[in-house]
Amino acid sequence: MKNISIITHAALLLILFAVNYDAQNKILIPDTLSGVNFNLTIQKGTTNFYSGFQTNTLGINGNLLGPTLILRKGDHVQMNVNNTLTDTTTIHWHGLHVAPENDGGPHTVIPPGTTWRPQFTVMDNASTYWYHPHLHKKTAEHVTKGIAGFIIVRDNQEAVLKLPRHYGVDDLPIVVQSRAFDVNKQFITRSELDSVILVNGTKNPYLDVPAQVVRFRLLNGSTERTYNFGFAGNKSFYQISGDGGLLNSPILLSRLRLSPGERAGILVDFSSMKGQNIYLMSYASELQNGIIGARFIGMGFGLPDYNNNKLNGADFNILRINITETTSNAITTIPTSLVSNSTINIASVNTTRILNFTSSGGMMDVAGPFLINGTSFSMNKINYLIPLNNVEIWELRNFTTIAHPFHIHDVQFYILDRNSSQVPLNERGKKDVVLVEPMETVRFITKFEDFANANVPYMYHCHLLTHEDDGMMGQFIVTQTTDVESEKNLLPSKFSLDQNYPNPFNPYTTIKYELIEKGFVTLKVFDLIGREIKTLLNEIKDPGEYNILFDGSDLTSGTYFYVLSVNNNRITKKMLLLK
Repeated sequence: MKNISIITHAALLLILFAVNYDAQNKILIPDTLSGVNFNLTIQKGTTNFYSGFQTNTLGINGNLLGPTLILRKGDHVQMNVNNTLTDTTTIHWHGLHVAPENDGGPHTVIPPGTTWRPQFTVMDNASTYWYHPHLHKKTAEHVTKGIAGFIIVRDNQEAVLKLPRHYGVDDLPIVVQSRAFDVNKQFITRSELDSVILVNGTKNPYLDVPAQVVRFRLLNGSTERTYNFGFAGNKSFYQISGDGGLLNSPILLSRLRLSPGERAGILVDFSSMKGQNIYLMSYASELQNGIIGARFIGMGFGLPDYNNNKLNGADFNILRINITETTSNAITTIPTSLVSNSTINIASVNTTRILNFTSSGGMMDVAGPFLINGTSFSMNKINYLIPLNNVEIWELRNFTTIAHPFHIHDVQFYILDRNSSQVPLNERGKKDVVLVEPMETVRFITKFEDFANANVPYMYHCHLLTHEDDGMMGQFIVTQTTDVESEKNLLPSKFSLDQNYPNPFNPYTTIKYELIEKGFVTLKVFDLIGREIKTLLNEIKDPGEYNILFDGSDLTSGTYFYVLSVNNNRITKKMLLLK
């Protein structure tokens, strides 16, 4: 009887925690920007989350978060990203298929006081994407403090469907982020005490929606936490889209698990609930152990505050939803079909790559740093050279006791299987993030098309941002046919810079290299979009160490790449000129 009493008491506390949620702040719906020219200013700000305290935040065109960018497939857009911070940062267009020099990875930095101006044609299908910083070792800090925003892509296929698309009324962006605060109510970047939930940057939020079919664009923008979304009372809903586009048809669900970086579009029918309210919740008690947000993380060590976090393993409210009057021209039905997704034929696969996830502290260590194929990220190491138009299977093997959401830049992919088993219907659309559970193997198929650049790489990494910052990341270059070179024979010579990137130079720097055999040597400098700027060397050289002074006095501030080629082998490094 004593054990039964303890269980009953625990269950009662869980219910009280789920129900007693003081929702008192109207949720912020981000402003929108549309068209083909977008001006974004990264800036400092403050936000009042707690009475009597001002939290230092970062935002885009405001104090916290950023505007929603409305893009149309096929449009050619110009982004003007002005960094007014005192810190270097980047902006990555998460999920968009763009050239590497426009992708906003850690090589494409935006120094303080400068403006980055990428241009690209929108090639992606209608869905929900997002943008956020991606500076190596600073991603978690910059995202935690508030730099992030939605991207909504619209296309002709989606336009003919009877779907809610009145932004802010029946088509609602919802970014959920867990945060930790210190005693002065300032954000803590690295902490397992992320027990405060913010929805669109709003603490204790509520939202008014009409009594009709409503679309929620869910984004898990948390640094580490996974959510198991559902509605109080197990009210059902329909998932209509994943990361990279609409599904073939709406999928009826009562739970939807999203790990950091993942997005999903859902439809909820509130037609019969006028005057009522309901909570969007996370049923974290149902998460598998090893997923951050579940009750247990492995049997290891290294997360001392994890068990003290009231959210872990608990079912908790996220957002109070009040159902109000029906609008004119309301959507009141759920479509039976959406689009037709054509997966990639497995018979066309050119290459299979195996990526092993391990912890530097051993299998039971849940603190990391974590490694991919036994190595930590290096800005100067290209992990893969991928021929343009290659169709590949990537096999992700997790040999740790903690789950890792894996994200790849450049492409969307289709999940083939999990531990050789078929994936559920709602995971069969286009994806760019997949959660790989402890001791699980996930395979996906994708095609690397449209963009190649011999100098600027794309990233792949764990989207637990602290893991990414600690080195659980790699990079690949997509090469033209004429650029393909053996991955086993990347330069039988070496060279190094007398300063470590991203330390800037102005206007001179010394490029040091060493030859271990006689060879025909070329040394060239390229700008960020691959244009050759200078040829510094083009002759036969004997073995030995060499120094070349590089004069950048006639160049503008920015990122440059220098490429050393010896006997048809090549290696690339980069440098930052900051005047």
